[in-house]
Amino acid sequence: MTQAQLTIFLVLTVTIVMFLWGRWRHDMIAVGALLACVLLGLVPSAEAFAGFGHPAVVTVACVLVLSAGLQSTGAVDVLAQRLLPTTGGPTLTIAALTGLGALLSAFMNNVGALALLMPVALQIAAKQELPPGKVLMPLAFGSILGGMTTMIGTPPNLIVAGFRKETGLGSFAMFDFTPVGVVVAGLGVLFIVLLGWRLVPTRKQTDSGGFDTGTYLTEVRLDKGSKAVDKTLAEVEQVLEEADAQVVGMVRNEFRVSAPNPSRLLREDDILVIEAEPEALSSVLSSLGLKLEEEVAGAIEEAMDADEARGKVAADVLERGSEAGKKTDKGEDGEKGKEEEKEKEKARREREEILIQELAVLPGASLIGRSATGIQLRTRYGLNLLAISRQGHRSIKRLRSTDIRAGDVLLMQGHQEALAGFAAEYGCVPLAARAIRIPDRRQSLIAMLVMLMAVGGAALGLLPAAISFAGGVLLYMALRVMPLRKVYEAVDWPVVVLLAALIPVAGAMATTGAADLLARALLEWVAQGHPVLALALILVVTMTLSDFMNNAATAAVMCPIAISSAAQLNASPDSFLMAVAIGASCAFLTPIGHQNNTLILGPGGFRFGDYWRLGLPVEILVVAVSIPMLLLVWPL
Repeated sequence: MTQAQLTIFLVLTVTIVMFLWGRWRHDMIAVGALLACVLLGLVPSAEAFAGFGHPAVVTVACVLVLSAGLQSTGAVDVLAQRLLPTTGGPTLTIAALTGLGALLSAFMNNVGALALLMPVALQIAAKQELPPGKVLMPLAFGSILGGMTTMIGTPPNLIVAGFRKETGLGSFAMFDFTPVGVVVAGLGVLFIVLLGWRLVPTRKQTDSGGFDTGTYLTEVRLDKGSKAVDKTLAEVEQVLEEADAQVVGMVRNEFRVSAPNPSRLLREDDILVIEAEPEALSSVLSSLGLKLEEEVAGAIEEAMDADEARGKVAADVLERGSEAGKKTDKGEDGEKGKEEEKEKEKARREREEILIQELAVLPGASLIGRSATGIQLRTRYGLNLLAISRQGHRSIKRLRSTDIRAGDVLLMQGHQEALAGFAAEYGCVPLAARAIRIPDRRQSLIAMLVMLMAVGGAALGLLPAAISFAGGVLLYMALRVMPLRKVYEAVDWPVVVLLAALIPVAGAMATTGAADLLARALLEWVAQGHPVLALALILVVTMTLSDFMNNAATAAVMCPIAISSAAQLNASPDSFLMAVAIGASCAFLTPIGHQNNTLILGPGGFRFGDYWRLGLPVEILVVAVSIPMLLLVWPL
């Protein structure tokens, strides 16, 4: 063993121990490992940050942005509304939910897919009178399994594809992972929904530290083409019951009916006052094609017009005052025109970046006793009052004319600066951010088309994956699918830094010969030169590491070992790399092995030792199914 090999083994050992210890964040540990390799001469300083330009890293970042766009526009909510059953027992509903999670995870980040479906899972658990964990763990495991079916489903697949390209064989294609991945994921999901969910321990939901604002009262308008037009109120209420929402009032021709007759036929331009949970607003709107009564575009345009009018009045007054002493020359008029154009351009940019924020009204706030109309919410601030949460009270008038009370939670819509200014002036406090999505049909359609184009470009080999998905992000930005400031917020930067830092470290394993040395030791001592045993060993070792450390880090560490093992056995590296991809994706034994496992820890009320009861059978099934499939699809 050379000094360089001993050094890289020492760095990797310390890195893995730090990962398992969990005291520091994964990205910090990865950067520390990279700097150690540079200082010890294992990685040239000029190549230290080459990982940030690696196609796998770029693709991961772009996929996260595209996934966030599908989430924020409500595209997935519409899909869930159409694919999930409205009736049926626990097995059917869990099967539909888990299957949908697996399907979404194939084409978007599996963490994002779980985050989208978690509110739906909690609603299903309540309807079926099941502990939340009985639904959440199957969903989490299903989304993890679904991620292994395509190249973009999970970061380990992208890393594996990148390492194959570095061997000179070219990158894996979009659907090269599909033949093995679909069979493994399909049988895994089938086991989970038929038997596995019954193995999940029954736990009570713990307090996640969130807040309960109660239900919202909001107004929705029946536009032309809405599914609710020409239906009776009773028929509409039957649909809304599926989202735990109900109609508590109706407005027709500006006349409010507090207790409308269920047999009343609904017409175009009717306004329904609906009571719903905050997280259910999206499904309520998409289920019947309803639109919120308040339209933010019109609101902000009105505000801009009003601001422009006031600005002109103020400018006239100043101009008249200044003309008493001197005249304004043409040059000043030109400068004034340029300034006005700049202000208008700034206002147009602000108009396109719309946020939704919950504001709680504090005791003693100057807003108490006043209404949205009374304070000229639209014209003065360019904001919309979308809904009011007032626990225990329904007897309110139209939203815009309702007097605000202390303790009310207001669902507001507008740009960030206006929301912050309004909150500060009227004594409101913004609540912690949570997923409250207002569906936008046009934007959700654009988001889905852009995603299909990006996937198609990569799948058909028209463009490299990184270029195709980067182009999709550029289209998102150009078409304003999501606010521009949200594009960079959608990137999970710790994961990006982790991947970029570990890629040169993994490269050092290959250049120093450490990967060959470790692979030779495993083959001689454990596999004893048998290719099939070596393949199974690579899969099991990868899976075990992934249960205790980040799956992307696991893939980056194991890929050089897999390639070296294949070379020493004169076997094809493809089957070994695919084993790494499967093993890195299948972390089911602990809550720290995969972000999806961590996400359900609190909402499901789980303990650290609860995961293995379902996770161990799933991992055994994965190994039993993967090895024959790898040998069939990727022969040694």
